[in-house]
Amino acid sequence: MKNVTVSMDDGVAEWARLEAARRNTSVSRLLGELLAEKMQHDDVYERALQDWLHRERTWSSDGQPYPGRGVL
Repeated sequence: MKNVTVSMDDGVAEWARLEAARRNTSVSRLLGELLAEKMQHDDVYERALQDWLHRERTWSSDGQPYPGRGVL
């Protein structure tokens, strides 16, 4: 585990202290958890995007326009 120094606005630091206390944890652990969640979210999004970009397209219009949003 790495130690780092983080600079933030006073209001952000106050929120972090209160949120850490509410979760019964330290500010350090809170920030680590928040960053890990962000990293996981970004990884999932990137994988989904790459999957969609490389997926074979099986739909086709056969030259006809696609139906509008109002058509069910």
